Amino acid sequence: MTTRNRVGIGRIVVGSLAAGLVAAALLAFAPFVEADEHAFTGMALLGFAIGWAMLWVLSARLSDQPQRWAAVPAVFMGLSGAVLLVAPDAVVDALVWVWPPALLVLVVWTFARARRQLHSRTRALVLNPVLAVLLLASLGGGYETIREAADRRSHPMPGQLVAVGQHRLHLSCTGTRGPTVVLEPGAGEMSSALGWIAPAVARDTRVCVYDRAGRGWSEPATSPPDGSQIATDLHTLLQRAHVPGPYVLAGHSFGGLYVMSFAAQYPQDVAGMVLVDSTAPTSTPVSRERAGAYDVMARVSALASSSARLGLGRVLGWLSYSDLPPQSRDEARASTATASHLGSTVDEYAVASRSTSQAGELVDLAAKPLVVLTAGRGGAEGWMAAQNEMARLSTNSRHRVVADATHESLLGDRNDAAAVSRAIHDVVVSVRNSTPLVSP
Repeated sequence: MTTRNRVGIGRIVVGSLAAGLVAAALLAFAPFVEADEHAFTGMALLGFAIGWAMLWVLSARLSDQPQRWAAVPAVFMGLSGAVLLVAPDAVVDALVWVWPPALLVLVVWTFARARRQLHSRTRALVLNPVLAVLLLASLGGGYETIREAADRRSHPMPGQLVAVGQHRLHLSCTGTRGPTVVLEPGAGEMSSALGWIAPAVARDTRVCVYDRAGRGWSEPATSPPDGSQIATDLHTLLQRAHVPGPYVLAGHSFGGLYVMSFAAQYPQDVAGMVLVDSTAPTSTPVSRERAGAYDVMARVSALASSSARLGLGRVLGWLSYSDLPPQSRDEARASTATASHLGSTVDEYAVASRSTSQAGELVDLAAKPLVVLTAGRGGAEGWMAAQNEMARLSTNSRHRVVADATHESLLGDRNDAAAVSRAIHDVVVSVRNSTPLVSP
């Protein structure tokens, strides 16, 4: 090889690693790749493997600094990606204990080799930052694996798992007397987020909390969780768990959409309702989102799930739920950290417009008791008007504003959550005694 045919090693390092990053993005988001976590991560790893392989081959052919060590990360990531694509889920689940220490060893070995063989500023400016990211991934992945195992021991399931199709949902009921109250938390939430409300309601009547698919102790679903599907799953869950109706439904935020969808589909099973700072329904016809649009969101969901494997979801959990009772706080934080939780949350928002349309199919609750509870602070323009409109669903309704509450504090703050419990109590009494709702 002549001197004029040689290329600076710095250009090769930058070009190869950049090509690997681009290849990872293109392969992970390619339309022919299944939009699930394992396929997404597997294809991304194959893309990164291409970048390391380019550094290995091009440095040997075009420069006077061959970086043969790059073959090792290329093979490691290529094999890891292939395993994720073809191995059964049980094998992949077992590998969560293997890949963090293996990646840590790879990073240390690669750093030592590059330090000896790569004589270029790109080692400090480009390669070392890449290795630092991989080091954080290995440490975060190892920490997340250990913490999830500890969480499973520390937070045993309080209720039961009930099959509702191809997946099982967690249901926990406490208290006695009727009517049974069913609580529905907002988007991205699980049953433990109701830690102040459920025990207070259980002092007066039977109350059931559950986890939607992919949250808490429930298993993931195979289809997008729009309001109609969530309502169907909830109805099946209650029937198969032999929880007698009709029910008083209480939903916070997006949970309000879901209880409205339930009431539209199963009006005979609804005795009353509480809408807690609920997202407003729309009157637009229900339509399916374009397949391409959801496909992109499904890949974003897979990206969120993959990120949770590195411990990023646990960071979000640390920033949330601080005002809940300690046990509920820790359970909610543990759930938020999981890949299943983050993925299902993205899925839920991906079909939000469909859920709001489905909730709009409820146009009349007749004289069934309804309390619309609204946070007094933080509402967007038009929010209060939409709350007033929802109160018109029933001729036996009350619209109450909790003056100093925010959207989040109606669940998280003990005093604000007490206002929710009182509203549920008032609806229960109205149903139980067949009397009009009391004034605030």
